[in-house]
Amino acid sequence: MNNSSTTGGRIRDEDVAYVRDHSPIDDVVGDYVQLKGAGGGQKKGLCPFHDEKSPSFHVTPSKGYFHCFGCQVGGDVIAFLMKLEHLTFMETVERLADRIGYTLRYDGTGGTPSSGINRSRLVAANTAAALFYQEQLGLPGPAQVGREFLTKRGFDKASADHFGVGYAPDEWDALYKHLKAGSFTDNELALAGLTKDGSRGPIDRFRNRLIWPIKDISGDVVGFGARKLASDEKDTGPKYLNTSETPLYKKSQILYGLDLAKKEIAKKRQVVIVEGYTDVMAAHLAGITTAVATCGTAFGDDHIRIIRRLLMDDDAFRGEVIFTFDGDAAGQKAALRAFGDDQKFVAQTFVAVEPSGMDPCELRQAQGDLAVRDLIARRVPLFEFAIKSEIAKYDINTAEGRVSALNEVAPLISKIRDASLRPEYARLVAGWLGMDTDIVTQAIKRTASRNYQPAGTTPPGHPTSENRPEVNLRDPMLMLEREVLKIRLQLPEMVSEWSNLEKNAFTYWAYHQLRVEIDASPTLDIAGLIAASASEDIKALITELTVEPIRTDREVSATYIASVFSRLREVALSRSIADIKSNLQRLNPVENEAQYAETFAALVAMEAERRRQKEVGVGTE
Repeated sequence: MNNSSTTGGRIRDEDVAYVRDHSPIDDVVGDYVQLKGAGGGQKKGLCPFHDEKSPSFHVTPSKGYFHCFGCQVGGDVIAFLMKLEHLTFMETVERLADRIGYTLRYDGTGGTPSSGINRSRLVAANTAAALFYQEQLGLPGPAQVGREFLTKRGFDKASADHFGVGYAPDEWDALYKHLKAGSFTDNELALAGLTKDGSRGPIDRFRNRLIWPIKDISGDVVGFGARKLASDEKDTGPKYLNTSETPLYKKSQILYGLDLAKKEIAKKRQVVIVEGYTDVMAAHLAGITTAVATCGTAFGDDHIRIIRRLLMDDDAFRGEVIFTFDGDAAGQKAALRAFGDDQKFVAQTFVAVEPSGMDPCELRQAQGDLAVRDLIARRVPLFEFAIKSEIAKYDINTAEGRVSALNEVAPLISKIRDASLRPEYARLVAGWLGMDTDIVTQAIKRTASRNYQPAGTTPPGHPTSENRPEVNLRDPMLMLEREVLKIRLQLPEMVSEWSNLEKNAFTYWAYHQLRVEIDASPTLDIAGLIAASASEDIKALITELTVEPIRTDREVSATYIASVFSRLREVALSRSIADIKSNLQRLNPVENEAQYAETFAALVAMEAERRRQKEVGVGTE
């Protein structure tokens, strides 16, 4: 990690420490992952770094560390944000400092934050642009067309203010001049996607358009969505225009409205996917405060990962994902695409379709807030909608039509992840087609056999450990070694027997290496241990053991700790005793009398110590 800028500026070490210590890791992680209590001061959630169905991502707020027991990624709050947002060390510290309102100090010749891509500066430019656009919407004159657009769709000034809607003037460089006066550079404005090159220099990217600020999950303005207002046929620009891809704005990873909806999504365990900015506004104003929309791109895998983390989408906690589609052909196509995505959710997936084809904004405008709420309440399972959409393509009044429809929908049913649902849909399809249930069931089974993948095969992208020695963490001896290391890292002030542990106490290579590094450290400081270790495996192990709960259903007392250490010592001594006995068998007591006597005395002493450790362990149960 490099704490320096290209101009030589370097954040002072004490400022880095202050930012790290005053950025609660559970608060920062909570902006991206829905966390729940895991006991012992731990919190857990679905890992943001890999797909998983059950939460293996643990956070220990008291220590300031996280670790995923699935993909083995771990570290402190800075490491978390660096990896998740793909930032440099310096950019991450600057972002965390902005988050807590702390002014950083820089040493070196530059004395300023990093040049190049400075995220905080790009966010500041976008935020200033958003305020400029909002102010423009309220001015008399050309902005009137924007206000009329909103009014016709049922949005008053308070609604526009709530969502930060603004207006881009019909001028070439109004925003550019405004932001230049605010000390932003040409490079920063271009990197933020606010300007583009014109024949005579930089010009505004958006002109004569209604503007929606697009925010990331933490609430930072990262881009804009713009709707054309000009009726002039000479204006050949697209109806909707979004910020181009920038260091801040990745459309495949952004959901409009998520900053407003994230708490309600986590609370209600529901998310509603709509298709546009005005649909999000209409849904929220109607009381559907879990609505979000994609930004000029199809709903994809990155969006799914974001939503799953917020829903805490695992086998124990099932939420609802509700898609809103038009009832036309395009809507049906979108539903079938979502059908494939459904298999990536544990949550129940639904479709809310307005028969007349109105989107939520049009529906609210025509029939009011209640109609929007009713639309969501009348949702139907996605499977049902997708299957019926396919059946509707055929004339099921004929035998040929029924068979063709069955051949079309059987693969859909066989792909339903929850096997317990397949028989129910087989019965439903039999009724919809007017066919015998057994015929439908057999068609589904034939399709399923073609789609079969042998158990135990590794799915694409699944992390492997080919370059790491295997360890069975369920082995009782290794679990005991692991517990001792966790206690040493998490509760050093309660450990008094560490120096008495036998040299062979830890048998797994990584546990033994960590013990060596702990012994070499003058003070047991977690950050210091991580920084001093030359092995990425050991660094990961340190954060893993720092956040993993200690395996006990009772209070972690000094008595309990003594019993765990005594058990490990007893095991280690037993291992040493076996070695000594083997040596004695190879010694001739007549020819090697002195060595035999010395070895035998060591054996007697070791046997006595093992009995003592066993008594301590049993006596403290």
